Amino acid sequence: MYVAVLAAIAGQALLFGSIVLLAYATVVWLLFHGFVLLYEEPTLGRKFGPSYEVYRASVRRWWPRIRPWRGFKSEPHNKPLQPPAEKRGG
Repeated sequence: MYVAVLAAIAGQALLFGSIVLLAYATVVWLLFHGFVLLYEEPTLGRKFGPSYEVYRASVRRWWPRIRPWRGFKSEPHNKPLQPPAEKRGG
């Protein structure tokens, strides 16, 4: 939803040739980014624990994936989930 709102504002800025709307889109993005980093991700991490950490390591924060995320590998549920070794892109 965040990306769609920003795309709509940026599209209007381009359509109307408005630098003010482009600045507004930047401010909205900064607010969304702060909300996600400071509230949403920590809250979901507490709620879902290690499975959310694996999910975060597997998907991007802002850029959509070309191929859908297929979920966790079929591991027995008694094994702890481990995030991938590489860092997550933002």
